[in-house]
Amino acid sequence: MLKSLSRAISTAVRVSTTGTTAASARALQPLTRSALCSTNSGTIRPFTRSLWMMSNSNGAASGYRPKLFSSKGSSVVSCGCESLHTEGDKAFGDFLSDEIKEEKKIQKNKALPKMSGGWELEQNGTEAKLIKMFSGEKVTVTFNVNNSIPPNFEEAEEAPGQKSADNEPDVVSTPNFVVEVTKPAAKHSLVFDCHYPEDEASRGEGEEESDIFAVREVSFQPEGDLEWKETSYTLNTDSLDWALYDHLMDFLSDRGVDNTFADELVELSTAMEHQEYIKFLEDLSGFVKCN
Repeated sequence: MLKSLSRAISTAVRVSTTGTTAASARALQPLTRSALCSTNSGTIRPFTRSLWMMSNSNGAASGYRPKLFSSKGSSVVSCGCESLHTEGDKAFGDFLSDEIKEEKKIQKNKALPKMSGGWELEQNGTEAKLIKMFSGEKVTVTFNVNNSIPPNFEEAEEAPGQKSADNEPDVVSTPNFVVEVTKPAAKHSLVFDCHYPEDEASRGEGEEESDIFAVREVSFQPEGDLEWKETSYTLNTDSLDWALYDHLMDFLSDRGVDNTFADELVELSTAMEHQEYIKFLEDLSGFVKCN
């Protein structure tokens, strides 16, 4: 009798537990199904879920949300290249197309201008070398057009909407350049680190004639070395005797590095910089548009 009563009580407990579990499952089932099978989330669910699981192992408990889901106004546009494209990318691409057309309109030199004096040009991207043989000596001038355009503070002070194409100042590239003079019997080259001082670069017509470039440092370096060796003594011209400085400038002038050369170098560098800028815009446009 006791065994029968015990079996009856056990059976009643199992039935009650099973009923409660099933009821809870049925109560949760509509919510789970509606969340996973919604027509709006059907196409993005695998991606959002996998990204959520990778970025946050604690689920919603930590309160963390990936930045991708919190961005606003970035509707995705598909082009079949398996890359992300947004409406912002499309607007960016259209802007770049217009910018490239405008830059090509104002481009003064389709081909790079020639340097007088027998200089040969070797170009590698933004870096260029001008090489000249002069009575057995080899003179090499190296410059890079990156960061060669001085900032225009006057334009920055203008109020928005006041700038027009007619009164825009010309963009001029004034790069630092290195002159390397090599003699056949010498073990080292004499190297001059030169630059365009800001006051000379902005000098107007009719003002007193002076050197439009200046020598910053002078040193002996191994021929053809790409890096300036800090172990070699470097002569800084800031505190140099003016007589010695004048002789150094005459030394360069006798080898064709004078004001005429410096003027032509500005024209060449400006044309190079503009070409590289247009090429960068074209590469950027192709990258944004996934061409």
